[in-house]
Amino acid sequence: MRIGIDMMGGDFAPGSTIRGSILAREALPADVDIVLIGDQEILSRYTEEHQLDVSGISIIHTTDKVGMEDHPLKAYKEKPGASIFLGQRFLTDGSIDGFCSAGNTGAMLIGAIQIVTSIPGIIRPAIAAQIPNLDGDHAIMLDVGLNPDARPDVLYQYGVIGTIYSKLVNGIENPNVALLNIGREEGKGNMVTRSAYQMMKESSGYNFIGNFEANELFVSNRADVIVTDGFIGNMLLKEAEAFYHVVSMKGIGNGYFEMFNFENIGGTPVLGVNAPLILGHGISNEKAIKNMLLHTSEVVGAGLVNRLKEELNR
Repeated sequence: MRIGIDMMGGDFAPGSTIRGSILAREALPADVDIVLIGDQEILSRYTEEHQLDVSGISIIHTTDKVGMEDHPLKAYKEKPGASIFLGQRFLTDGSIDGFCSAGNTGAMLIGAIQIVTSIPGIIRPAIAAQIPNLDGDHAIMLDVGLNPDARPDVLYQYGVIGTIYSKLVNGIENPNVALLNIGREEGKGNMVTRSAYQMMKESSGYNFIGNFEANELFVSNRADVIVTDGFIGNMLLKEAEAFYHVVSMKGIGNGYFEMFNFENIGGTPVLGVNAPLILGHGISNEKAIKNMLLHTSEVVGAGLVNRLKEELNR
């Protein structure tokens, strides 16, 4: 198995990605190869300066990178050899088996659609996040950042994708799917959520239980899959991170709160594309990078993409 990582992606790259890759190399089986995709000169200079041993880690050289502030579509057109795009091209031609990045989310989405491409029938890919509750279980929420705007049919399909993911990854036989909204009543919400509600309500493809309010998040176990658009989902996810930061700063020790620590998860798969893509948080440190690489190897090993295709076809 060969796992590629965007060495230049993330707020603290390349230091975080280099150090995280070294940690992952120590934790992964010997038959899993890590491939850094980035500037060879920067890698050599950094490892020499900090006396780091990168033996057993490969490098694919490119000087181009996409910054966190770069416009994704413009970067895709003007920087085809950037590390985040080059990694996805190597993924599609089979040079690597999985690819991960903590870099520009928009660029990752552009590459996912234009290079890796969506599974036939998928309108828009999504990313899902684990949402813990007081019982120690967790639901998944999607989308949490890839698509700030989502039509009703996209939200409806998130229910399909989330149901399949919840079955395959979380082992839930018949997941409850809910639509995040401002109230439980059917008529609540804006035009998009009201239309999505009707589509989801009439579906026989999954078990839709109605609307889910934000004050149920992290508390209720009523839903196994929570559907929303990437704008709302991303804000809620970052609010949870802020909550974890406050708890940590106050010195409150409880295992429940560790479920909010993104460093322990590292990254989440882009669901609905033709190859394993894992997206990490832009502020990922070396621990988060390590766990993103470990999770990428798990997703590849589990054959999640092929199983998702099989379920969608069925």
